[in-house]
Amino acid sequence: MKLYPPELEHIIDFFKKLPGIGEKSAERLALALIEMPEDFLESVSVNILNAKNVLKPCKICGHLTNNEICNICDSSYRDKNVICVIEDYKSVFAIEKAGKYQGTYHVLNGLLSPIDDINVEDINLKSLVERVENLENPELILALKSSLEGETTTLYIKKIFENKKVKISRLSYGLPMGAEIDYLDMATLDRALEDRKIISE
Repeated sequence: MKLYPPELEHIIDFFKKLPGIGEKSAERLALALIEMPEDFLESVSVNILNAKNVLKPCKICGHLTNNEICNICDSSYRDKNVICVIEDYKSVFAIEKAGKYQGTYHVLNGLLSPIDDINVEDINLKSLVERVENLENPELILALKSSLEGETTTLYIKKIFENKKVKISRLSYGLPMGAEIDYLDMATLDRALEDRKIISE
């Protein structure tokens, strides 16, 4: 015998597909939703669809934005010569919450992983090379997770810019192995950025 009515089961299954949501959390959220007023639910639906339709990658860095260029790339206060290279836009939000970084970003939208058939052409590397070529005294801060894929991507980027007068640093060690940048606390992220290690000049 099924525990939930089919209509409720569908909502629970939907929430279980979201990251970090288990069976009990999905059940609580589903039950909370069906108790909400109809106009609230309609508003939620409209806003989700609107975000899906309006938000897109920044033409310069690949971060999520509702314009052609994100507010970070468009800011005159940012140091355009310093680019923090990250796996996905969730890491941008995490570093920005920490509040001290004043450079720009470059979102790779993935990490190199030959075993998963994710190769150079599958991530946002070509535009990074183009950006760096137009900068004076560029520095790349590689803020990639400490995993096989992160290390592979780090080594590849280092190789791309060999003998090109590009300063390359990486977040300081001490970060948990395999840790996702967007799950780190603000103090850890701040220290990792401040204590970054030069790996190529």
